[in-house]
Amino acid sequence: VQLQASGGGLVQAGGSLRLSCAASGRTFSSHAMGWFRQAPGKERESVAAISWSGGTTMYADSVKGRFTISRDNAKNTVSLRMNSLKPEDTAVYYCAARFSTSGTVVTGEKYYRWWGQGTLVTVSS
Repeated sequence: VQLQASGGGLVQAGGSLRLSCAASGRTFSSHAMGWFRQAPGKERESVAAISWSGGTTMYADSVKGRFTISRDNAKNTVSLRMNSLKPEDTAVYYCAARFSTSGTVVTGEKYYRWWGQGTLVTVSS
């Protein structure tokens, strides 16, 4: 699976951004998807994940209620809507894919085989 993330940019605290990840190369609907982020000097962490059907989602506690992950299997895309952004959300955001046709989702990055190149989100205070 080839993944291309986009939508990052500079936004003020309290603002919103929508990240998108376009997939190609394999049957997108056979893959669970995840969004991860890596802030400067920190390890990469899971932000959100979604099952192949979109029926199951998971979020990091730090983004619950502010971020929404969704997918469109007809368009081979997964999105991350980010509201009420905070300076601590500043990071490079990556989308990732793992082959899975179960309804469960996992957040550990070791489970994801394919990764996009990352898109930078900067939130100013």
